[in-house]
Amino acid sequence: MQPSLQTERRPSVSRRRDWRVWWRLTRPHTLTAAFVPVCIGTALAFHETNIRVSLFIAMLVASLLIQAATNMFNEYYDFKRGLDSPESVGIGGAIVREGVHPKTVLNLAIAFFAIATLIGVYISMNSSWWLALIGSICMAAGYFYTGGPIPIAYTPFGELAAGFFMGLLIILISFFIQTGEVTKTAILISVPIAILVGAILLANNIRDFDGDKKNGRKTLAILVGRHNAIRILAGMFAVSFVWMIGLAFFHLVSFWTLLVFFSVPKAIAAAKGFIGKTKPIEMMPAMKATAQTNTQFGFLLAIGLLISHWL
Repeated sequence: MQPSLQTERRPSVSRRRDWRVWWRLTRPHTLTAAFVPVCIGTALAFHETNIRVSLFIAMLVASLLIQAATNMFNEYYDFKRGLDSPESVGIGGAIVREGVHPKTVLNLAIAFFAIATLIGVYISMNSSWWLALIGSICMAAGYFYTGGPIPIAYTPFGELAAGFFMGLLIILISFFIQTGEVTKTAILISVPIAILVGAILLANNIRDFDGDKKNGRKTLAILVGRHNAIRILAGMFAVSFVWMIGLAFFHLVSFWTLLVFFSVPKAIAAAKGFIGKTKPIEMMPAMKATAQTNTQFGFLLAIGLLISHWL
């Protein structure tokens, strides 16, 4: 049963705040899930056309704002539902640790969405107005991830939603605004990134397994159990690398894209880091390694795409 909404609850901590508080509020380790897909979609577009730098920058900024706003909605609604406390591990902590007023966090998230909307108008004016609809759906998904009566984050579909919206769709939009089309290669190359974005969420849910179960969440990790969730995480890493081998083998991408295999050690460290751990603080290194796997894999893939274009 989901905990009741605590509308009158207030943070118990009040401290002097500086820029680091606001930086942590964005949850920077998750921002790779925003800028990596943009870089990949743009790098792939190099094979088709000349890149418009202004659209690349606009897409990058809009994606980062949406991701940061989603994190802030997450912090606000988890606090309102009584899921966060000063002892919670891994959260931004601006409300429960630093005494930032919940409404401030909510208003900042809305402001980020508003700025992203304005940037989206600019992108649509220079590409297609269909993107305005798609961008609105992406922002709605960001809000309803932890907002609304049935938050996506409290269901087994969090990883799927994150991978689809912040992995696959961001790559395709980034590619489309440069080329005016969506190709089979663009779709196929977005699959491993979507999987790795979903892996970041799964790693988060493995870390928060006990707390989420206690508070009535029904995440994928809780549905399958902690040990099986770790196996699924390892499987997601394996599928991502094998997928790239398949794309290269069938000559859909250059073999230069197999540079992604330099990120294998980080993926192994991420999967192994969860084994035998039950305390959230013990799993933080593994969770960070999961995000780093996404970053390394994504940048190496983008570099491989650029090298194959230039050679």
